[in-house]
Amino acid sequence: MPASRPTAQPAGPLVVSGVSMHDLLASCAAAATISRPPRQPEPEKTEQAGRAGREQGHCRAA
Repeated sequence: MPASRPTAQPAGPLVVSGVSMHDLLASCAAAATISRPPRQPEPEKTEQAGRAGREQGHCRAA
């Protein structure tokens, strides 16, 4: 069996999957955003919306 010589490694990064790091990180960020439940409205904003509705003459039916 002949002695094997080390082969030269290619210069630069080795691309295995064909997906760029930018695309990979973007897909992870999108998945994280979609998987989070919606935020609850801030109490100040809901109180202001309720006051604005009452000032315009809108009221709830009893």
